[in-house]
Amino acid sequence: MIRVLIADDEGIERMALCRRLGKHFGDTLRICQAEDGAEAVELFKREKSQIVIMDIAMPVLNGVEAAEQIRRLDEGCVIIFLTAYDEFSYAKRALVIRALDYLLKPCEEDELVAVMEEAVRLAGLYAQGRQAGYFRPAGPENAQVRDGEERGESGENRMTQVAASILDYIRRNYMKEISMQDAARAMNYSDAYFCKLFKQCFDQNFTTYLTHFRMNEAKRLLQNQEMNVKDVSALVGYSDSNYFSKVFKRITGMIPSEFRDSQFTQK
Repeated sequence: MIRVLIADDEGIERMALCRRLGKHFGDTLRICQAEDGAEAVELFKREKSQIVIMDIAMPVLNGVEAAEQIRRLDEGCVIIFLTAYDEFSYAKRALVIRALDYLLKPCEEDELVAVMEEAVRLAGLYAQGRQAGYFRPAGPENAQVRDGEERGESGENRMTQVAASILDYIRRNYMKEISMQDAARAMNYSDAYFCKLFKQCFDQNFTTYLTHFRMNEAKRLLQNQEMNVKDVSALVGYSDSNYFSKVFKRITGMIPSEFRDSQFTQK
C-alpha cells in the first residue's frame, strides 16, 4: 500500500481529491490529510509518506516551504503540486525541489490520474531501491541553462519549432525511462521553463502526453499477433507489464489482449 499525504487548507478540496483517487486507485493508497504546511511536515515525519500532493497557498507554512522541508527529510519522496497559483515563479521553485509535476486547479481527471500513476510507479521503484541499498531521487538535478524567451524569432514560429523539437525527442526516447526533467535537460532548458513551454505547446503536462503517446504506440504494436503483451510493454517504455496493462485499460477501456482481439474481430 502506497502512503499518500494530501495537504490543502480547503477541506472540500481534500475530500474531493480523496474521492477521485479512491475511484481510480481503490485501497492501494493509504491517505492522510493536512490543512496547512506545518501540519503536513509533521504528518510526513510520522507517516513517512511516499507521495505528497501539496497546495501552495496555506496558512502557517505555505506549500513550497513545506515541500522544501520534506525534500530535505527524504530525497526520494514524490512531490506533486496541485494549486490554483498559475505563476512561473512558483512553478520554478516547485521544480527546483524536484517535484514530479505542477498541476493547476481545476485539474482534469485524466491529467491527475496520469501523474498519480507515474508517482505510484516511482514510489514503488524507490521503495525497492531503498531495500536494495540504493535509490534514484524523483528527478535529476536541474540543468538551469535556458530560462527565458528565445530572441530573434516571432512567437508563433518559435512555439512551432519548440513543439517540433519536443515531439522529436519524445519519438526518439518514449521507449526509455524518461521524465519531464530528462527532456528539459536534453533540450538545455531549466525544468521550470520547459514545464511552462510544454503546457503552452501541447495544452497538457509532459507526463499525460507521454502516457498517451506510449499507449498509441502500443495499439500499433498490438496489431502484430506474434508480439506478446510483455514485449509490447517493454517496447513502449514499461518494464512492468502488469502496470502497463493497468494504464492501457484506463485509457482504452480494455486490457491489451482484449484490445488485440477486438482489432482482429473487426477485420
